[in-house]
Amino acid sequence: MNSKPEPWYIHAGLYVVIAVLVYLLIRVAIVEPKEIVALEKYAKKESRLRMKNLKEAEILFQKKYGHFTASIDSLVNFVKNDPFVDSVRKAVDTLSNRSSDPFELLAHGEFTPDSLFKTPKSQQPFVLQIDTSVVSDTIYTPQGKVKRVETRTVIGSRYFIEDPDGYGTVGSVESDALKNTVSWE
Repeated sequence: MNSKPEPWYIHAGLYVVIAVLVYLLIRVAIVEPKEIVALEKYAKKESRLRMKNLKEAEILFQKKYGHFTASIDSLVNFVKNDPFVDSVRKAVDTLSNRSSDPFELLAHGEFTPDSLFKTPKSQQPFVLQIDTSVVSDTIYTPQGKVKRVETRTVIGSRYFIEDPDGYGTVGSVESDALKNTVSWE
């Protein structure tokens, strides 16, 4: 029996195929899940930082105007251009000699007002809502008869911020007890 040995390039080809399959298996089983987890961790942290900054912007807006706003555009414009915000950001705590800037630095190391528009993961806008309530007040005469009922509409005494990617919420339009509270702390 005279068997002819197989050509060397068949074995080399098989080794190359095996090496490519091992590389793909390692990539799919180990490397990509780590990258996905790292991206998810970044998106969660960055999104929560942006929501905290939105909360601080709402608080400053309410301090200046007496109500909250449901417009992210006007909120970002307020943060970028209002002298009141600029003075708060540049203030220094006299006891600790630290900056009184209420805004937190983002992952890239600085606060940028334009980051407040969208979530880092899906690039969708944050959900921003304010409450509208009707307040009634009854005025009585000294004899105890109803003189008149005054009603007024109050807009923006509470706000709600939500990340559409599901990383949390800030505040509540239903409850004063949850005003300015974040869901993840």
